[in-house]
Amino acid sequence: MQKPLEIRFHQMEPSPAIEARIREKVARLEKLYDRIVSCRVVVEKDHRNHRKGNLYRVRVDIGVPGRELVVNRKGPKNHAHEDVYVALRDAFNAAARQLEDFARERRGQIKVHEAPPHGRIKLLNREAGYGFIETPDGQEIYFHRNAVVNDSFERLAIGNEVRFVYAEGESPHGPQATTVHPLGKHHIVEPLP
Repeated sequence: MQKPLEIRFHQMEPSPAIEARIREKVARLEKLYDRIVSCRVVVEKDHRNHRKGNLYRVRVDIGVPGRELVVNRKGPKNHAHEDVYVALRDAFNAAARQLEDFARERRGQIKVHEAPPHGRIKLLNREAGYGFIETPDGQEIYFHRNAVVNDSFERLAIGNEVRFVYAEGESPHGPQATTVHPLGKHHIVEPLP
């Protein structure tokens, strides 16, 4: 590592035994990926009222070239984390998974999935039961009302964004969408012109 390991304890006394375990865990991470730039570990004892004992939370920040990987368990309380060593094990296992994924990504072994085709409704003919979708590159895709999922053809409006599956040569109108999914408000697609 380019920077020395940083270990902090919150709401608890520092422990040489816990520090030694953290150093072992960090050494294992360095074997997984030898280009770790920095590592900061925070062990915190949660003193809020619990039915059982106090829980430990472990945060691991790993600096790697171009990114910072963070493990910070937030979610339902895991009563196994009443044991600080179990909390350390779980946090470092999660850190190892993130580090392995990062290393695979750097080696180009992770597949990048393309966004499904998408566009906006350009034309609707409700009486005849068809419409056209305009893609970001200006292509027009024909669709029939039966291609719209969940019988939502009647709810479509010009300008609505949709995802679709299409086939070339399926209709005399050019490419035809075989499945059309109207998109809700919380979708991520490339902006259309």
